[in-house]
Amino acid sequence: MKGKLVIVMVGLPARGKSTMARKLGRALELDGVRVRIFNNGELRRKLDTNENTTSSEFFSPANTRGQELREQISRINIEEAQCFLQNSGEVAIIDASNVTRERRRRIDAAFPDLPLCFVECLNADEEALEANLERKAGLKEFRHLTRETALESFLKRIAYYESIYEPLDVEANRILVDSFESCILLEQITDVLPYYDRIRDIITTRVVRNLFLVRHGETLYNLEDRIGGDSNLTDKGRDQANALAEHFATVRIPIIFTSNYTRTLQTAKPIAERQDPCSIIALPEFNEIHAGICEGMTYQEIRQRMPYVAKARGPNKYRYVYPEGEGYTTMEDRVHRGLKKVFFLNNYDENIMIVGHRAVNRMIISSFLSRQEEEIPYIYMPQDRYYHIQIDPHKRIFELVPYKSTPGVGGGW
Repeated sequence: MKGKLVIVMVGLPARGKSTMARKLGRALELDGVRVRIFNNGELRRKLDTNENTTSSEFFSPANTRGQELREQISRINIEEAQCFLQNSGEVAIIDASNVTRERRRRIDAAFPDLPLCFVECLNADEEALEANLERKAGLKEFRHLTRETALESFLKRIAYYESIYEPLDVEANRILVDSFESCILLEQITDVLPYYDRIRDIITTRVVRNLFLVRHGETLYNLEDRIGGDSNLTDKGRDQANALAEHFATVRIPIIFTSNYTRTLQTAKPIAERQDPCSIIALPEFNEIHAGICEGMTYQEIRQRMPYVAKARGPNKYRYVYPEGEGYTTMEDRVHRGLKKVFFLNNYDENIMIVGHRAVNRMIISSFLSRQEEEIPYIYMPQDRYYHIQIDPHKRIFELVPYKSTPGVGGGW
């Protein structure tokens, strides 16, 4: 047996701790490790009867009753983790804020004969944090509140945590992680930790349970062979969107990410309506290439009116940039930033859908397949099929799926 380990998550709310915990747990499980996550928030919601633990005041350091209940929840999960490890368990993940040294000291004392690894999650990206807070305001525990009131309550909860927050500094084994960038900022390891090389690999590797990459349905501009613009879907495009909605009706999609353009939002809407609940999050990073002075023109018009554009673009479409516009090469950074937002905002164990555009989706695919840049502008991107991508530490799946087939269960999904 390789050994037993306690992983202790640390950080303010909405910084990606639970997503990281699930990512670690799932990947280690695939390695054959007996692992279990002990999440304080889930236990709090399960035990909540008349204490109103969703209220921000429950988390106030001045709320003696709330503090007692929070410590009780922590003790219950610690005891459950002890029992798990005393039996067949190998890795216990304590998933909670654990923002004070005193709380962490008590966790350490509860496992005197086992090594502990503290993983602190930070996120310095304000846009991603704001989007994550907006998403959390729509969670089930806040359904009795308006979205504005829920967001205000959650921000106040974070402020209470910030008032008592003590970052990792004295713990023997600690890792500081940027959960948005999926990178390790600092590590201080004193003991020999089982699974440590694997843990570092998991933290820094993008893991995708299921990503469904969809191109928007047919538009009026598609029929006219025009580029760019903000065209509506055609009747056929709306039929395609409805077919997608039917196709994914039995596949849980909690969030659909789109661009800011009408055609992606019109495609996503019927899909979201068949899910309960489902949020549509529009990211400007996924907007289609802006063709500058060529926006709204047909390719034939460009060849006739601006032959120098057609001639210059032909030899290297990836490196070409439209006058006063963009190209594949100039939008690469923003598309990759959009992907980082997607994986930060999405819980690890949930399916992901992106409804995008032809060029943007090509860029997304290339980030998973390491395609050569000269190949990227020619990646096949139909409107009657979608790409299914799955990546974990043991395998990669990449397939093109027609709408009318029935999504599978397990295996390739």
